[in-house]
Amino acid sequence: MTMNRKHLVAASLAILAAAPLHAQSVKSGIEAWQRADYSGAVAIWRPLAEKGDADAQFNLGQAYRLGRGVPTNLAAAKTWFERSASQGHMDAETTLGLLLFQNNDQAEGLKWLKKASEKGEPRAMLVYGTALVNGDSVTQDPVLGYAYVSRAAAQGLGPAKETLGQLDQLLPAADRKRGVEMARQLARGTAPQSSAPAKSASAKPKPAAKAPAKTAAAASAPAKPAPAASAGRPASGNWRIQLGAFSQRGNAETLYRKLSGKDALSGRSPFYVSSGSVTRLQIGPFESKSAAQAACNALGVACFPVPAK
Repeated sequence: MTMNRKHLVAASLAILAAAPLHAQSVKSGIEAWQRADYSGAVAIWRPLAEKGDADAQFNLGQAYRLGRGVPTNLAAAKTWFERSASQGHMDAETTLGLLLFQNNDQAEGLKWLKKASEKGEPRAMLVYGTALVNGDSVTQDPVLGYAYVSRAAAQGLGPAKETLGQLDQLLPAADRKRGVEMARQLARGTAPQSSAPAKSASAKPKPAAKAPAKTAAAASAPAKPAPAASAGRPASGNWRIQLGAFSQRGNAETLYRKLSGKDALSGRSPFYVSSGSVTRLQIGPFESKSAAQAACNALGVACFPVPAK
């Protein structure tokens, strides 16, 4: 019996030894991190990350991004996120996309956010969906954008719920209905087809419209600048234009400084609206929705009218 027990213990140890070492070590690194032993966690994750473990690569990227256990180094964080994301790690795709997006590399950031959106990550779906609505660094497709924002809201993401409420006021009922159906397809894991109009092979590419044209005549007519406030009298009204949602308020302020000298914004002021982890840049007031839309058209950037709260 004694020998049998020894063999049983030896067999158990063999089973433990055969278990994936990286899985045990990544977990132990997480446990060290949770104890605030950040240097210990990094020491565990680094050799695993260098051997190609996607979880360890993502965790090491987070350590560099946050400056825990290592000095803050966004370039190193980006490198480790890229290695992890290239293996299909959803959290790495999302974090890398957001990091690039907030550092003004929107086109590259949206490539990664699109990948994470297709896997159902709510933060990625909100940012990518909003970009689709605005035509911001991607082909404009408000219906598909509505679908992604709707899916993010359905998962309980607060900023997505607020954005969906705004889109419900902006998009026609028919577009919202199509967007809901696309959202159902996304929930089933089926990639919906783009609702953007197809271009013929011979057609010359045209820049994406910054706001949906109501009629063909209105689309071809030159944009009229928004009326400026009368001298000595501040602008008034219950409408604003929204020019984006930013993870850092400083980026919203930078965009406003670039646009503040435009005639269409004369007499208007910036509003930095906090919504969860993002800051929305809004400018106003405007006396009507049509005046706000005219300002968007005159600015030539991605924006849309929103009611002032």
